[in-house]
Amino acid sequence: MYIQQLYTTCLAEAAYYIESNGEAAIIDPLRETEPYMDLAKARNAKIKYVFETHFHADFVSGHIDLARKTNSTIVYGPKAKPDYDAYIAKDNEKFTLGDLTIKVLHTPGHTPESASYLLLDQDNKEYAVFTGDTLFVGDVGRPDLAVKSDLTQYDLAGMLYDSLNNKIKTLADETIVYPAHGAGSACGKNIGKETFSTIGHQKKFNYALQEMSKQEFIKAVTEGLSAPPKYFFHDAAINQKGYQSIDEVMEKNTNELTVEDFEKAMKIQNVQVLDTRNPEEFELGFIPGSINIGLNGQYGPWVGALLDPKNPLLLIASKGKEQEAVLRLARVGYENVSGYLKDGMQAWTGAGKKTDTVESFEAEEFVKKAKAGEAVLDVRKPGEHASGVIPGAQLIDLSVLNENLDKLDKQKHYFVHCAGGYRSMIAVSLLKKMGYENLTNVLGGMAKIKELGTKLALPEGNPMRSL
Repeated sequence: MYIQQLYTTCLAEAAYYIESNGEAAIIDPLRETEPYMDLAKARNAKIKYVFETHFHADFVSGHIDLARKTNSTIVYGPKAKPDYDAYIAKDNEKFTLGDLTIKVLHTPGHTPESASYLLLDQDNKEYAVFTGDTLFVGDVGRPDLAVKSDLTQYDLAGMLYDSLNNKIKTLADETIVYPAHGAGSACGKNIGKETFSTIGHQKKFNYALQEMSKQEFIKAVTEGLSAPPKYFFHDAAINQKGYQSIDEVMEKNTNELTVEDFEKAMKIQNVQVLDTRNPEEFELGFIPGSINIGLNGQYGPWVGALLDPKNPLLLIASKGKEQEAVLRLARVGYENVSGYLKDGMQAWTGAGKKTDTVESFEAEEFVKKAKAGEAVLDVRKPGEHASGVIPGAQLIDLSVLNENLDKLDKQKHYFVHCAGGYRSMIAVSLLKKMGYENLTNVLGGMAKIKELGTKLALPEGNPMRSL
C-alpha cells in the first residue's frame, strides 16, 4: 500500500494518490494531469479510478482530463448528476484496488452529493478516510454553498450533523483523516494548519464532533459564515457540466504580446490587466490601472474573489512565470486570457510607456503616523481583528472592498495594511484603479506592527490593550 498527499499551498488543497499492486486511484485531482500521471509512471502503476468527493467550488478538478488520458473511471457518490460520463456509486459500495478496498460513504451536508472514501487495508481493517469537504482538521465543510430554492443552509447543516455522527464518528479512532483542504481555504470557517489527523484526535478537539444536539450543531456551523467567494458558484458549475481540455486552454491562453499588441488589447471592452509579480516588484513601477495579485501568495483564490471570470485578462509576469500564471488561473476556472506582455515590465518601460508607483512605509514609520491621527484602512478578514486593530482604523475585508468604496473618501490619505503585506498591495492597486491616489502601503503589515509593541484596540469599542 502506498499513499501520497499532493498538497497545493496556494489553494490549500489536497489531492491523493493511492496505490496497491500496480493499481492506482486519484482523489480530487487539480486541473493539470501531469503530476498524477508522472507519479503513476514512475511507480509503474496504472490509474484505475478517479474519485471525486463532490462538485468542488474552489477549484476546477482535473478528473475529466485525467480519466480520458488514462482510460480510468470517474466515480462520484450518490446523488451526483454530472453532465459527462461517470460512475455514480451507491452508499457503502466497494471498489477493489490491488489488495485494498475503497468503500463509499455518502456524507451529505457540505453538498448533497458529498461522499467520503474509506480505505480498508488488505486485512479489511479501516485504515484511512478521505473526507473531502465533509471533515477538516479542526473544522467541517460550510453548508451554504449548495443552497437551492428547496434546500437551505440549515437543511444542509442538519444533513452534515447526521453524516458526521452516523458515518464519520463511528469509525475507529486510529483511522487516519485525509481532508481535501487545509488552513486558508474558504471551504471552512477556521481550518487547522495540519493537513491530516485521526478520527480519535478530531473527536477530542474538533468543535463540530463534540456531543451536542442537532440544533446546537446547526447553530455552531452556520454562525459567522462570511459570504463565499464570488467564483465558487462558477467553478461548481464547471465541475458539474464539464470543461475544455486543459491542454487546449493552455495553448489558447499562452499568447506572447508585443508592447504594441498589448496596448491594443488594453482597449478591449472590460479587459483587466493583472500583474502577477511580487508586491515588492509591483510597487516600483506598474502599468496604470493594473491589479496586483502576486504568484507568491493565494493567487488563484484572490483572482476568483475579486475579478469577473467573464472579462478578458491581460497578464504581466516575471520572466519564466508566464505559463504558471496562466495555469493557476485555469485551476480556478479563469480561461479568458488574451495574452501576456512579452519580456514583461522591462519591455514596457524600455518602450518609454507610462508607469505608476506605490508609496510604502516601514511599520515603524507607519506607527508614528498612526499615532498622529492618520487614517488607516485594515483589509484583513473579520476573524483576524480579535488579535487587535489600530485604534480608529477603518475595517474593510479585501474580499468586499469593491462593494464598499462608498465608505472611503478620495480626498483623504489612507495607510493600508493587512497581516503581512500581500493583501494590502492588492487593495492599493484596486483603489488606485478606482481613482484613489492618496494611499500608502504598510510593509510587513500587522505582523511587523505587533513586533514594535504597538498598542492595539479590540474592535467594537473594546478598551485598548498592548498585544
